[in-house]
Amino acid sequence: MTSTTQTTRHVAVALQKGGVGKTMVSINVAGALANRGHDVLFVDTDPQGNATEGLGFADTYLEDAPHLASILADGEGDLADIVLEHEEMDVVPSNIDMFTAEAELVSAMQGRRRLERAVDGLLEERDYDFVIYDTPPSLLVMTDSALLAAGNVLIPALAEETSTRALDILFNQIDTIEENFSTTVREVGVVANRVEPDGESKRMMDWFEETFGGAVPVFEVRKRVALKRAWNNSVSIFEHDESSDMEVVFDDIAAHLEAEL
Repeated sequence: MTSTTQTTRHVAVALQKGGVGKTMVSINVAGALANRGHDVLFVDTDPQGNATEGLGFADTYLEDAPHLASILADGEGDLADIVLEHEEMDVVPSNIDMFTAEAELVSAMQGRRRLERAVDGLLEERDYDFVIYDTPPSLLVMTDSALLAAGNVLIPALAEETSTRALDILFNQIDTIEENFSTTVREVGVVANRVEPDGESKRMMDWFEETFGGAVPVFEVRKRVALKRAWNNSVSIFEHDESSDMEVVFDDIAAHLEAEL
């Protein structure tokens, strides 16, 4: 690949609450960046492998080593050996052995830094403009690893009351990571996902705006069947043969990441 920028920019898409459409957001943000002409690496750090399946690589999820799990657990190996080519982006797929690897990384030396080192090693061989990390719906080792590797977090959340507690927990975890690793993890945006035209959604959108006070943008993604159909066809909405008004929103997110990182 030929990079169009001098510095690779990294973004983790993270929230420990399940069911918020985190993987859909990750894939479409990556697709939006690719659509704007960027070379994108997508790293699926979720042991469940939803993004791996959603990008059409379900078969690799069950393959034997080498895979992401073995590279992280052993602390050696080359990500370049497992990168897959998707029509929109390059992909580091997840693997079923990630469940075991995550447990091993808890006590491994520099376990939470191994993903960062592995990606840095890949970037010495290949040029990418952006690396997007899809994370598990938990605040365990792999989410910590992605936040440390990225240094930036894009937060997907539902426009409902349960999101307030989930955001508090995420921010507390980020504070802990920053303190324990002497680093900074920057919130770069909130994606209110599956927004419905009802009173609760409106109240939550107001709450998002008040809470973040303009410090980071809040993007509104409405529930659209075209996004699901794109997923079923293993592509982002930008490569899907059906258009959607949500393309503009994801393009806005990509433009924001271009400008801010």
